[in-house]
Amino acid sequence: MSGGTLTVGGEVSVRLVKGERTKVRYPATVVSDDGTRVVVRAPWAGAGVRDFGFVRFEPGDVFTEHYWRDRWYAVKEVRTGEGAVKGWYCDVTRPAHVGPDGIVVEDLDLDLWLSADGATVLRLDEDEFAASGIEERDPAAAAAARRALDELETLARTGNLPVLNRPVLNRRAS
Repeated sequence: MSGGTLTVGGEVSVRLVKGERTKVRYPATVVSDDGTRVVVRAPWAGAGVRDFGFVRFEPGDVFTEHYWRDRWYAVKEVRTGEGAVKGWYCDVTRPAHVGPDGIVVEDLDLDLWLSADGATVLRLDEDEFAASGIEERDPAAAAAARRALDELETLARTGNLPVLNRPVLNRRAS
């Protein structure tokens, strides 16, 4: 780390936490860090295949992950090992903490999926969010999380996710 940002090309640990426990930790390569947004690339960190019904994450998939120090979400572009875009998985999180120990984000249960063709936008895990107790425990964070999910949905439906570097083809009107 130099000047408060991560070194491009360096390896960093990404840790997704929920409450006090680590859900997942994995190594990633730093693609860029402008002091606000850090982008890393990592292979699928799960064990085996995870089939969500609308997408399968599997060995060989590559995730380009965008974390912000000032936004309540992270956006992950998912590609096959051959380079075909599967879509974008968005996690609602507290703003990322980026430091010498790597990137740490707290998962707030809400997620959003945008398919590669832009035709499918799915809000995910709202039941888990409601059951988590965050609305009673930390109403301000719960409100920020709901705003973040609404913002992500709007950005996805209009082709304006902050990580889309090109227009999404075959977009259907919502």
